[in-house]
Amino acid sequence: MSSSAPSWVSPEQYLEAERRAETKSEYFAGQVFPMPGASLRHNQIVVNLVAGLHAALAGGECQVLPSDMRLKIPATGMYTYPDVTVVCGEPQLEDAHFDTLLNPTLLIEVLSESTERYDRGRKAEHYRSIASLQEYLLVSQQEPRIERYRRHSAHEWLLSEAIGTDGVVELSSIGCALPLRGIYGRVF
Repeated sequence: MSSSAPSWVSPEQYLEAERRAETKSEYFAGQVFPMPGASLRHNQIVVNLVAGLHAALAGGECQVLPSDMRLKIPATGMYTYPDVTVVCGEPQLEDAHFDTLLNPTLLIEVLSESTERYDRGRKAEHYRSIASLQEYLLVSQQEPRIERYRRHSAHEWLLSEAIGTDGVVELSSIGCALPLRGIYGRVF
């Protein structure tokens, strides 16, 4: 691609290149966007979330997937990599490569200074268009605080917050609760 003007890339071209790439990129409307690296704190929180969810969901119909699981948003055509994904029931995958999920139940983004505005805004709009999505969490790195958006109806989402290390985030879509003390272990 030329550095002077971005070239249009087809979804097929993006997926072909992405499957060979050493770093991850998002895709939307013919454009490819490199994803920034993550801080130690960000990674600690993600690991704690994956471990807590994995333990809570063991033996059930839901499974937790780390940030290497690509997600396609069917309504908008966006491809992205949420920090944590939970899928309940049979995973629906885009193609025979089995590396692009279509039907998440819960998505989690750990906020960083460089991505917070996007995660709260445009990316959240894309996520809300996913018919299977029931909950979306925004997890702060700056303090023990989690914002939980739960689908109430097709176009209505309810916000609740869990704050402080004594807080607990209730995840009704997957039938579990996670204490913030565990999510923020070794962070605060």
